[in-house]
Amino acid sequence: MSSNPQWKMFQPPDSHSSPLQDILDIQQSNMQAKQVFRNGTYSSEYPSSPRDNYHNMGKSGGSNRFSLGNFNLDSCPMGDSAGVYSSSSNNSQPQYDSMNHPPIRETGIIEKLLHSYGFIQCCERQARLFFHFSQFGGNIDHLKIGDPVEFEMTYDRRTGKPIASTVTKIAPEVVLSEARVTGVVTTEVKGEGSGDNTGRISYENRGECFFLPYTKDDVEGNVTLRTGDAVSFQIATNQRGTLGACHVRFENPAHPVKYHGVVCSKKENFGFIERADVVKEIFFHYSEAKVKEELSLGDDVEFIIQTRNGKEVACNITKLPSGSVVFEDVSPEIMRGQVLKPLERGNMVRVPQNDPLPGRIRYRAADHSEVEVPFGDKDQCGEFTLRHGDWVQFQVATDRRDQLKRATNISLLDESFNVSGERREQGIVCSLREGFGFIRCVEREQTMFFHFAEVLRLGQELSVGDEVEFTVDPVSTFSNMNTRQSAIRIKHLPSGTVQFETLIERGVRGIIAKEAQISSSSTSSSPTRNPPTETGIITCQINNMKKSISYTAKKCESKMLPRVGDKVTFDIYQVKRTKELIAMSIQIQHSLTNGNTNGNNQRPIMQGFIAALKDGFGFIETADHTKEVFFHFSNLEGNPDGLELGTEVEYSLGRINGSGGGCASAEFVRVLPKGTVSVAKPLDPTLSGTVTRTLRALNPDQAKYSGLIQTEGGTSYEFGIMGLACKREILQVGDPVTFQADVEGRATNIVPIRKKRRATVDAIKGGFGFLSIEGEENRRLFFHMSEVRGNPTDLQPGDSVEFVMLTNPRNGKSSACNVVKVGSKPVTKALRERPERLLARLRTVSSEEAAGPRVVLARPPRGPDGSRGFRPRRPLAEQLAE
Repeated sequence: MSSNPQWKMFQPPDSHSSPLQDILDIQQSNMQAKQVFRNGTYSSEYPSSPRDNYHNMGKSGGSNRFSLGNFNLDSCPMGDSAGVYSSSSNNSQPQYDSMNHPPIRETGIIEKLLHSYGFIQCCERQARLFFHFSQFGGNIDHLKIGDPVEFEMTYDRRTGKPIASTVTKIAPEVVLSEARVTGVVTTEVKGEGSGDNTGRISYENRGECFFLPYTKDDVEGNVTLRTGDAVSFQIATNQRGTLGACHVRFENPAHPVKYHGVVCSKKENFGFIERADVVKEIFFHYSEAKVKEELSLGDDVEFIIQTRNGKEVACNITKLPSGSVVFEDVSPEIMRGQVLKPLERGNMVRVPQNDPLPGRIRYRAADHSEVEVPFGDKDQCGEFTLRHGDWVQFQVATDRRDQLKRATNISLLDESFNVSGERREQGIVCSLREGFGFIRCVEREQTMFFHFAEVLRLGQELSVGDEVEFTVDPVSTFSNMNTRQSAIRIKHLPSGTVQFETLIERGVRGIIAKEAQISSSSTSSSPTRNPPTETGIITCQINNMKKSISYTAKKCESKMLPRVGDKVTFDIYQVKRTKELIAMSIQIQHSLTNGNTNGNNQRPIMQGFIAALKDGFGFIETADHTKEVFFHFSNLEGNPDGLELGTEVEYSLGRINGSGGGCASAEFVRVLPKGTVSVAKPLDPTLSGTVTRTLRALNPDQAKYSGLIQTEGGTSYEFGIMGLACKREILQVGDPVTFQADVEGRATNIVPIRKKRRATVDAIKGGFGFLSIEGEENRRLFFHMSEVRGNPTDLQPGDSVEFVMLTNPRNGKSSACNVVKVGSKPVTKALRERPERLLARLRTVSSEEAAGPRVVLARPPRGPDGSRGFRPRRPLAEQLAE
């Protein structure tokens, strides 16, 4: 054994001559040592929190040089003594006969660590041995240069050279007992600067009195112990190898110590509190809460600790103001560093992490030393994908309880894309759904899927039409050609950055060989805001060669589309995705229709009213209220979002084409100020009648556009959209109404007489929702958000509403219209999610609980009458009486 002083603490004491043989009795009870990594060093102790359990996995068996047996402290005669180690080996695969040829264990220091292997400098002899990381019994990320280790020297089978195997890290601290011991403080810890920062605690064991040292850091609850105070503690060896008291708790039934924490998980009638003084959770029952309202996740609480049935529980729980409990301090300084180990994200199956802070970032500290800090799932500013070598900026958070440092508020720097070598693509967001969306790519035919979590949020929300830059993951190869690709690391770009075409030549002259048309069919089953177009063709001379260039209607400068034979000027662009040549910025130079040179064909200007609005198109009621004209939003001057039913507009009729079903459509639609189009004045008195024919917007099969109302005397009055008092009202055949006749003999100021019903909002899903009708438990009624009066965003599930039920004559289905909110959902304190600051530190669900069977309610019970649950069984006498 080496004579180096630094290794004396790691050398096993002589089991025949050690004085501790009289202190500790080795028994087979219920304790086993476990390794823990904290603050850059290993220590063998009982885990004080579920986080420690994750570090202990895979470190049992032959990974300890001196595996601790079970200890009984009843025979401990003194406190200032070195610990006792049991030299038995638990290696499950011994290389030698453990009885006749026990393996020789040596000690050494980690001298060098490379990608997958390293070198150990032996302490007993002048030798430098190779070892592979697979031979290390623990988490290789916790091994650093200079760490003391134990190993067995073996020989490489291929080269015959000596190597190190079964490498384990030496633990300088060992907790000998999980059981708590009671004692009395005999010597207080002096203040800082006094020179003596160690106190003494006495306790009795089998009639003998022992004294154990302790420091201020060993006391729980941030209390100051005085001479004579009753305390409970655990016995452990310190780094000098002597016994001492740790986890010292002040025990005073009259004035118990109060602890602070945060409610971190809740079950049916119990929960757990994250303690603010140690990295540990403590159990509590709901009956121990001394508050009127129920405790919720994230509540700051104050409590005392009592021991019941050998377990610590929180009692006398009271709430504290929000923000009273602070677990960590975040440095205001912004640091820059590189990602050494990113988190595992993406489409791959998540590997269960033993470490709640699996990520690693390296940065240069103020003293120019390189520092490595961990980070977890909730430390990024978003859930975007980080890669090895990325440059990031972050802040350092220090846990007040154990001084563990981690990186938080991590954001990706732009320079990462310059040094990573990844291929960045551009595109425009074309659609957004619930939690995901699609990007129209510049260089790809198909749209690219993405999750909102991959957006690098820099104070700007993503919306349709935004220009973005992204990386495609995974990169397409032969091995993963069937794997779905998605966009990651999405970054906003300034407007006008993304170009789908490249300019080839400007000011080219040509002749229209085929017209481009916009489909204006009103019977389209799925109209969209991007109308289907028919491509036109322009013939031109390029480099003395005749070429045909395709174009679309939306690439024309004027909404008056050119005709066959018209002379035009245009620019030639090449589509980046397909390398196809197209014509853009098309202007008419000479039109054969009327021989003018500006292309402005004079058509009569007509006026009307917006009669119906659909998804991407609508209909205009003519000024005489007898017809309707189709128009597409692309022919509207201005934003279609501002259109409402009854809005006054002017337009001109376009030419008739086959795609429009033989009907002319409106072009150059422009909104007019209110009152521009004259409306007939109503006459007194108010009449009553019944609707005998609806507007064609509700029944497209009828020949006439106008609706019809018939009075009791048999007189009939036609009406259009302007005849309704509320333009959003839906009149059906058979509805009783009140109205007035105007000077032209048409019905106006029509008000339906309907019975209003009450319901509760059951669910809202984007642009529509469902109502739960009172008295009809099994019925859910559909409604569209456009039928909500007032602000639709104020409507929430659980709100009470009034509505009118309508039935579609075409399919017989009912829906709600004229939905008016009359009451809000009763305010109840909803359960909040577990606070983010706790997710990275503790995981309360044990592996045994997670692996156990779970019961999931697949279908709620319903009785024969449709009620929720079954009625109590009737007495047999009543059944026989029937």
